[in-house]
Amino acid sequence: MSAPWTSGVRRLALSNGLVLLAQADASAPAVAVVSHVRAGFFDEPDSLTGVSHVLEHMLFKGTPTRGVGAIARETKAAGGYLNASTGYDHTSYYSILPPAALPVALDLQADALRRSLLDPEELRRELRVIIEEAKRKLDTPAAVAGETLHAILFDHHRIRRWRIGTEAQLTGLTHAQVQGYYHSRYVPERTIVAMAGDFDPEVAIESARELFESWPRAAAARDPSPGEPLRRGVRARTLHGDVRRADLVLGWRTVPTLHADAPALDIAALILGAGRASWLYRGLRAPGIVTSIGAGHYTPTEVGVFSIAADLDAGKLGTALETVAECVARLREAGPGVEDLARARTLVRARWARRFESVEGRAGALAAAEALGGVHLLDEEYQRVLGVEADAVRRAAAEWLRADSVAGVGYLPEGSPESLGEAELTRAFSRSRWSVTSPREVAAPAVPPAVPVRGVTTADVLHVSLAGADLLIRRKPGVPLVSLGVYRRRTVADVRATAGLGALAVRAAARGAGEMDAGALALAFERLGGALAPLVSTDWFGFGASVLAEHALEAATLLERVLRAPRFETEEVLRERATLVDEAVQAADDMVRFPIQLALREAFGDRGYGLPSQGLPETLPGFSDGMVRAWHACELAAGRDTVVAVGDLEPERIAAQLAGIFGAGPPRAAAEIASGGAWEEGRGSARVSVVERVKRQSGLAMLFPGPARGDADRFAAWVWSAIASGLGGRLFAALRDRRSLAYSVLASSWQRAGAGALLLYIATSPEREEEAREALLEELAGFCDQTPEAEELGRAINYLAGQAQVQRQTAGALAGEIAEAWLVGSGLVELADPAAGFRSVTGTAVRELAARCLAPGGRVEGVVRGSAAARTSTSP
Repeated sequence: MSAPWTSGVRRLALSNGLVLLAQADASAPAVAVVSHVRAGFFDEPDSLTGVSHVLEHMLFKGTPTRGVGAIARETKAAGGYLNASTGYDHTSYYSILPPAALPVALDLQADALRRSLLDPEELRRELRVIIEEAKRKLDTPAAVAGETLHAILFDHHRIRRWRIGTEAQLTGLTHAQVQGYYHSRYVPERTIVAMAGDFDPEVAIESARELFESWPRAAAARDPSPGEPLRRGVRARTLHGDVRRADLVLGWRTVPTLHADAPALDIAALILGAGRASWLYRGLRAPGIVTSIGAGHYTPTEVGVFSIAADLDAGKLGTALETVAECVARLREAGPGVEDLARARTLVRARWARRFESVEGRAGALAAAEALGGVHLLDEEYQRVLGVEADAVRRAAAEWLRADSVAGVGYLPEGSPESLGEAELTRAFSRSRWSVTSPREVAAPAVPPAVPVRGVTTADVLHVSLAGADLLIRRKPGVPLVSLGVYRRRTVADVRATAGLGALAVRAAARGAGEMDAGALALAFERLGGALAPLVSTDWFGFGASVLAEHALEAATLLERVLRAPRFETEEVLRERATLVDEAVQAADDMVRFPIQLALREAFGDRGYGLPSQGLPETLPGFSDGMVRAWHACELAAGRDTVVAVGDLEPERIAAQLAGIFGAGPPRAAAEIASGGAWEEGRGSARVSVVERVKRQSGLAMLFPGPARGDADRFAAWVWSAIASGLGGRLFAALRDRRSLAYSVLASSWQRAGAGALLLYIATSPEREEEAREALLEELAGFCDQTPEAEELGRAINYLAGQAQVQRQTAGALAGEIAEAWLVGSGLVELADPAAGFRSVTGTAVRELAARCLAPGGRVEGVVRGSAAARTSTSP
């Protein structure tokens, strides 16, 4: 990108100390308002641990002029959504809305920041919700392992604490403490309001000034974290829990954000853990030692942590540890090679472009930089990272990723004989050798000559029909990225015996194509600024990549090669099969995904939609490379390619180039999607599938028959879900706001090509599971009996219409929308006015849909029940 990332930013410091920032982006059909308050977990004394997160929950709970839920409802009515997050060094509140709603977002955030009531009774109820959130976190092994790493890396600094607080700490917080923290930290001089999107920045600044300038100046209380002297020493901890797979996290204390070594450590993390060509992926994920692995350098203002995290079979813990140690030793002693550094720099360029592609990302980046010292730091950081040389990476790794300073946490299945101790860490990291080498370089296939074509443009999408492919191209300026995808409708539905075979074939194709083996293929994509993404669902499959715009055609050529000429080497297929088995086993530890999987199985049986597209632990081991080749040949023999390209491109020019890439071959007709199965008729009562686990919460998924993707009443289903779910929704208000039953309450319309469902999910304490079920059914009965009021209906429709606009901020989101409309919808005409279907929905249509679908006896449930005893059962 030639122009600075901060080009055109308007900054205004108000007399009270608050700073306003605005940057226009006419390419994004949305605006974001991010209020960045410099008060986070680091600001909390031990007596107030978790209070920043409590305030995050409470800020939108009412003001003198707006009652509980009003801010959420008004945001929804304006077509937007709001959320918040608490970090170690700040708390952010953000709203993303259509451009015309910028004044609404500013007014709502100003009211909440300045005049939050913090009602004592609301605080009491919300603390119960936050305790449920803390329990959910304790049921998430990766979260527990990550925060435990901080606890053993640091002896004094506040990063070592369980950041959102324990149940005892949260219960002990008083209204006076929360209110005192609010009045002493939420003051103008600690607040930055950043705006980004399709607006006039001068108008935006003036609108914000009018709302925030009268906020009285106040001195901010300061309670800095205790310092942390430098120390050496290896530390380790082993945890056990009711998990199927192990989590391993390793880390080192490093440097603050603005330290001179921070850019080199950022590059080190990319070399070690970013993408399929990274050292850790090739050393551990490619051979099947781990299921996933990554590296990161996290610098929340005043401290830094370099971490490497993996999930794996506990029996491979020792092998994984040794291989990670070898990769880190290579970085310390030899440093990155020329190709490693070039790949990392290209990934930096692409990551920054993606960061600034959304208005939320852009506004958040501006606010964070201002908090550090000024928005100019963004451009300076970008140049510093791109300017890092190989020797700087080696020196930073040698200084900070020392063998005598590593810490590690292993979260292992209960009863596992393995452990992670200081002796194991010391032994692994004291070795000075490495076996992971750079991938074999193979020249990428040449881009074929362009072929003259003619197309038709519908809803800003150019459609070119080739003999065996449809090209769908849309220009999306703003940042130098292009999102590409090549898709196929699935013509063979899964049955139990073949569950996951398609996923194995698609993912194994990413392990080598044409002349390129797995490493060469990964490197080829990452040289272009992206990564190859295998894509598979019950209705379709394909491959995608988001790359720097200058490399779009090379990426398209590689995608064509992966689709048509995968190598399917026996060893690579078997390695990918082993990883899929591990992931299928690990799915049982996911307290959201697994209950939904149980419910779908109960609803659709052992076919299509009832089976996870990634397969089952008991069926995957039986698949051979021959079966994979046969599946691939069968799917490619029927149907046409769908090629989607969206981004900073010229549609007519790239269409001619894509025609040269995908235009060869005989004419082919469009294929029909194989039936994923129909909802299995019940027996007049609910069907419930229950798995008991030693967990602090129960996850309950509830499904009712609903419209499929092509049904006329699918829009009514989405309007129902918008009325029911989200901030300001009926279920949120009833189950979370009034009864404090859960942190997560979701409702959605699950729509596929051949079937659909109305899906609900809640996570709550095991002792309140039945109360939560009854409360859900009670609220659903209200949908069946009563027509939604006009205000409630209008709010839901405005929200869906606004989101149809807002979601088009990124090339990836647009590409996904185009692909879905073409593959499982009614074509490009859907894109002309995606909100039209929502606006046509009436209250009567919502009530009739509910009455038809939400019969209590027709539901199915998937339940992962928190319990002291672990057993599996299915009730009739």
